[in-house]
Amino acid sequence: MMSESPHKSRSGLVRIWRAFRYSLEGFGAAVKHEHAFRQELTLCLVLLPAALWLPFETVERVLLIATLFLVLIVELLNSAIEAVVDRVSLEDHALSKRAKDIGSAAVFLSLVLTGITWVLIAGPHVLHWR
Repeated sequence: MMSESPHKSRSGLVRIWRAFRYSLEGFGAAVKHEHAFRQELTLCLVLLPAALWLPFETVERVLLIATLFLVLIVELLNSAIEAVVDRVSLEDHALSKRAKDIGSAAVFLSLVLTGITWVLIAGPHVLHWR
């Protein structure tokens, strides 16, 4: 019989505080160990001020910012999948490759969506801005 994690029984403010701390640790691990995450974070840190500064409608601004966060979220999930696959075995295996490739495809699609969104929304604003 499978037993539940002892951490799952915690409730209230202690659980919320620990979840927040674990999230910060995960974010720090991604910054420290994942080159792709650092690149995408840099892209977000460059584009986020543009989304906030340029004269966009509220919905446009939300879409631009949401796509930036989506890239980071998908990259974090991809990195987590890769870490678990590597933890299980470093040997070449078709299923390990499939899992990593599918995670990479998800990141790629999030980047394509971000690019399309930024070109369609920000492109006209930048071209007509003087």
